[in-house]
Amino acid sequence: MRELSHHVLDLLENALAAGATLVTLRIEEDTQRDLLAIEVQDDGRGMDADMQKRAVDPFFTTRTTRHVGLGLPLLKAAAERCEGGLVLDSAVGKGTRVRAWFAWEHIDRAPLGDMIGTLLGALLTSRSDWEMVFEHRVDGDTFGLDTRELREALGDVPLSHPAVRQWLEEYLQQGYAELYAKQRA
Repeated sequence: MRELSHHVLDLLENALAAGATLVTLRIEEDTQRDLLAIEVQDDGRGMDADMQKRAVDPFFTTRTTRHVGLGLPLLKAAAERCEGGLVLDSAVGKGTRVRAWFAWEHIDRAPLGDMIGTLLGALLTSRSDWEMVFEHRVDGDTFGLDTRELREALGDVPLSHPAVRQWLEEYLQQGYAELYAKQRA
């Protein structure tokens, strides 16, 4: 995948496919420590130890539409190629946590990519029975979003409502602009 945001979307889709009702996405960029870390944690079905081992095998998938599952193996390979790694922790009935990390300045590290589009795509999914806690930290500054707070403020208005969608896009754009402003200065 050319952008890490595609891996993030794949992880979010996996969480939803596993029946998650709460997904936490954390991204950390620490230029002083030469670190970019992506973590997705969910409260879905989880996996037993055998399935965890097979989940990083490109020839294993639980999908019925294709016979290979490249998401986790490609993310693991991308991380290892950039002096990083991937950890998969899961427990049946409790959920799954995937953490991948990269050397931030590594020449082979893919760009983070379109996180705004990725977040909007995930948030505006047709499934409305799940929540997301999102946090992106860059050199100590943090930007985030918690859909539980949004839904409480919106009442019966869905996140997919055009006015809410527009607000979400503007909020994400502004948040990311402010998050990276110090880095550019």
